[in-house]
Amino acid sequence: MQLLAVKKQQYQPEPAALSDEQALADEQTLVGRARSGDKQAFEALYRQHVPRVYGLCLRLTSNPADADDATQDTFIKAWERLDSFRGVSAFGTWLHRIAVNESLGRQRKKGRELQHLQLMEPGKSTTAGPDGQLEELEQAIGRLPAGARNVFVLLAVYGYSHEEAAKMLDIAAGTSKAQLHRARKLLAGHLADDQLDEKENRLAYGEKNGNTGDQE
Repeated sequence: MQLLAVKKQQYQPEPAALSDEQALADEQTLVGRARSGDKQAFEALYRQHVPRVYGLCLRLTSNPADADDATQDTFIKAWERLDSFRGVSAFGTWLHRIAVNESLGRQRKKGRELQHLQLMEPGKSTTAGPDGQLEELEQAIGRLPAGARNVFVLLAVYGYSHEEAAKMLDIAAGTSKAQLHRARKLLAGHLADDQLDEKENRLAYGEKNGNTGDQE
């Protein structure tokens, strides 16, 4: 199957025109059609989910090139494995599990901590204002050790529970809790304590509304 090339400029969410109930019903219809071999239906699912999948891969790998590859491979494998999707979880959650596996595989392959491509100098902010604050948080997340970063992204940005994140990452729920505590402690070292919660909430809100944080 020929998928659309994964380009960052494609990750612009379309304005929501349907209610949550209508959107869910529409997605279920598309999934059913895609499982029957309808490539156009799968491409529609691709367009709906690629912003959040790419954002997840980018934050886990801290590398745009790796995120591009992981995103593309996620949708290729999703197409190949559609018959295994039973609808027990949301389609987006199922995609995220594949994306996490793809991203973790790239982390292991490199065999070292991946660094964010645009590291901020310690104690300095590259931009001012609310957008600059979110950029500062994104950069701080990029500096976290892989284990802490993976858990923080899944819980704080994407809203998964410790149990869900643990299943995706193949770790114990207790480990997930410890890594989240570690992540927040390390982030607090880079950011003012009284601003961390506000920035974290704004980042999660932006992700929920389709902003992966990498658009120009």
